[in-house]
Amino acid sequence: MYRIFCSKWFASGVSLTAGAGMGAFIMAAYTDSLNKKQNSIHDLLGRVPVIPIPSVEAATDLIPFQSGPVGTSRATAVMKYGFPSLSNVKSRESYVVSYDPRNKTALWVIEQLNNDSIHGTSDRKYCEFKEDDSVHVYHRATNADYKGSGFDRGHLAAAANHKWSQKAMDETFYLSNVSPQNPHLNQNAWNNLEKYCRSLTKHYLNVFVCTGPLYLPRQEPDGKKYVKYQVLGKNHVAVPTHFFKVVILEKQKGEVELRSYVMPNMPVDENIPLERFLVPVDSIERASGLLFVPNIMKRTNSFRTITAGSK
Repeated sequence: MYRIFCSKWFASGVSLTAGAGMGAFIMAAYTDSLNKKQNSIHDLLGRVPVIPIPSVEAATDLIPFQSGPVGTSRATAVMKYGFPSLSNVKSRESYVVSYDPRNKTALWVIEQLNNDSIHGTSDRKYCEFKEDDSVHVYHRATNADYKGSGFDRGHLAAAANHKWSQKAMDETFYLSNVSPQNPHLNQNAWNNLEKYCRSLTKHYLNVFVCTGPLYLPRQEPDGKKYVKYQVLGKNHVAVPTHFFKVVILEKQKGEVELRSYVMPNMPVDENIPLERFLVPVDSIERASGLLFVPNIMKRTNSFRTITAGSK
């Protein structure tokens, strides 16, 4: 269609009648394509338990949740509490990611942990970090971008969370599930937080974990605030200033708890208690442009947020 509009033949002009006929033809073809696309979208939405809220003003369900078995798809089960946003969503074997093509990393990744998912025979020694071929070559990170950068390829959905399937673990090594992370943070305090999330499966029926990068402002000597971050390699992979984890915990009787953490992308003393990194979830929602609480409130009448000092 682009060629039709940009060709010399079309631009040089044809009769009004021919132009109207062409316009009607194009509009009919566009309408048919749009209807097919909408039907496809409705088919997809029908498989998702809760439809996300891209903004507070749009806080309505497009399709109501149908109670009963969720099905065999772990990716579908992951989205029980909806999408924090609707941009570039990709479904994997065991997690769902929203990709940021400008920064060449994820906006967020959601995974569901339980006793079954974190145990199994899968081994990360069989895994390798790899480009995500589903992302356009202009917008994807490569291993070369990270080489010699001084940053780890830090998992957002942790590999150890998906031992139930070798394929599921392999998919956590897509670079679309990775952000540049300070090595000390990645291997110590952040790793402790990941282990803690897995340990929660002993006490809760389901543990939903949403992880992502943050790019927070910092006040400079001139008194003004700026958002500054390094980029890596020829593809300019953005280095986050911070990382967040929002953890949604389901109890046996249906009660839901929420814990939200933020860590700076710098060396952090691993001996600092994890509760020191608890923050109000609305601070993450404001900084990231995502929403969590409105989705959760649609699914439960028993909801509690855990903050620093809570008992």
